[in-house]
Amino acid sequence: MRKNRIALASMAAVAALTLSACGGSDAGGGEGGGGEGDESVRIGIKFDQPGLGFQEGSEYTGFDVDVAKYVANELGYSEDQIEWVSAPSANRETLLETNGVDMIFATYSITDERKERVAFAGPYFVAGQDLLVRADEDSISGPEDLEGKQLCSVTGSTSATKLKDLHPGINLVEQGGYADCLGLLETGSIDAITTDDIILAGLAATEANQGKFKVVGNTFSEERYGVGLPQENDICEDVNAAITKMIEEGAWEEALKANTEGTGYEPNSELNPPTPDACA
Repeated sequence: MRKNRIALASMAAVAALTLSACGGSDAGGGEGGGGEGDESVRIGIKFDQPGLGFQEGSEYTGFDVDVAKYVANELGYSEDQIEWVSAPSANRETLLETNGVDMIFATYSITDERKERVAFAGPYFVAGQDLLVRADEDSISGPEDLEGKQLCSVTGSTSATKLKDLHPGINLVEQGGYADCLGLLETGSIDAITTDDIILAGLAATEANQGKFKVVGNTFSEERYGVGLPQENDICEDVNAAITKMIEEGAWEEALKANTEGTGYEPNSELNPPTPDACA
């Protein structure tokens, strides 16, 4: 039996809230793991990103979800002790600062600016900005092929704006969500969609979209996805150890393939699987 404590910072001057959990040593959320009594661990994920973090009824699926389950089990929590919390991009720092969650796995890029408010374990994946095109599209292999063509991204996307700045001939089409972009891509109203490669792969891997789209596979940025933690915590090293174990056991690769199957997606092998940073 092992115990792990999650020390949580509070904006209201509460020094820390310690959560204890005991569990078996088997990974993967088996019946033998789990904390004591009715304790649970609150994990923030995206609820609307297929292939990464997606809620359908009471089920939660995706690569972020699979990594979160593995890490939670290594910390002593069984799957039924996980309380999933919606963590939209704009709310992630606040959720950690106000004890709304204990950890966040939500395509959360590690940046120096964010480190001023929260801590990170990982990274557990390194994504890159890429393009999604129709499965039969052979003329687009990178941003340089988008001159005079229609590129879709969500409203307010800084990555899409930077791409247009580099290639002024691109016609940028903004939509409220990537599902809207997919509809335009399927009908031929646009030529490509841009965002992080694994997000694109997750969209294309859904049952409704399989075989219709493909990820180009020519990334032009780096986004290091980390596990968001409160500034005051004592589990960063344990989380990093769990990520490393998941990679070494092959469970990381299995999860990635299962959530991007049928899209032709291959992660950048020079960056993945990553080695977690030393905890500050």
